[in-house]
Amino acid sequence: MSLTVTLIEGDGIGPEVVAATREVLAATGVVIRWDVQLAGAAAVEAHGTPCPDELISSVQRNRIALKGPVGTPIGRGFRSVNVTLRKALDLYACLRPVKNIQGITTRFSGVDLVIVRENTEGLYSGLEHMVVPGVAESLKIVSERASTRIAEFAFRFARANARQSVTVVHKANIMKLSDGLFLDCCRRVGQRYPEISSQEVIVDACAMQLVRFPERFDVLVMDNLYGDILSDLCAGLVGGLGVVPGANLGDECALFEAVHGSAPDIAGKGVANPTALILSAALMLEYLGERAAAVRVREAVDHVFAKTTVRTGDLGGNSTTDEFTRAVVLAL
Repeated sequence: MSLTVTLIEGDGIGPEVVAATREVLAATGVVIRWDVQLAGAAAVEAHGTPCPDELISSVQRNRIALKGPVGTPIGRGFRSVNVTLRKALDLYACLRPVKNIQGITTRFSGVDLVIVRENTEGLYSGLEHMVVPGVAESLKIVSERASTRIAEFAFRFARANARQSVTVVHKANIMKLSDGLFLDCCRRVGQRYPEISSQEVIVDACAMQLVRFPERFDVLVMDNLYGDILSDLCAGLVGGLGVVPGANLGDECALFEAVHGSAPDIAGKGVANPTALILSAALMLEYLGERAAAVRVREAVDHVFAKTTVRTGDLGGNSTTDEFTRAVVLAL
């Protein structure tokens, strides 16, 4: 069966890691037809906007997308393409599995946790303005609807994947209304999943515990800003953003992406690490029902790290992107 997937190559190293991922996917034997669309700087040049209507329509039509990293100007320029896509497509759940890979030396072992991040509101609602000159105000939006559905997603995911516990991360001791509402919604949902243990932890305490005892965590659910920060922290526990996959899921569409940046400083040099996008593509295969192929991709990546010396520069090696890709394909 042929599958049609929207493909966004992205900026910087995006086209390089996307090409590597396409090569690995082709080696699985799963036939995919790519609907290539522009986003970011290339889209601004071609269409005058970083997130063209054609891109949104493509994902809505195909219902699934694979995306390379897209750069976002800091403090100026266009709005984040990631945020725009998540809101336009109602991709309300960001899923970040974080797990040790044998062969990648880290300070921690036994890490196997999943960050579930609410993707559509909170401080990332983008509602900000200047109150008076020199004073900016940003609004944090928390709704019962969004809080309830992300809690449902987290507990459903835990049940479906034989996970034992869900930790609700919040700051309700200070933000008693907004985070208080989020916490109350998670509590109500948790009561419908009696077989899943439920804990609550304040976000700053959670950050400290994650860098002391990360093996104690299973599934964590939190709002947009906390999820953005803690998911990157957790990636650091297992080797960095270059080895952690990501997915943005809604009821109608799904987008799978590398969680790292576009790294313009190394773009075109052939040294980018494609692991994160390859593992994100494995999540995509699983989502599409191609579970056997997804397992093979993960096992191939594990084999390269556990049984060979092939490493890109970010992991202490000197292999090129092409050399790493060939090693994964050979393992497949």
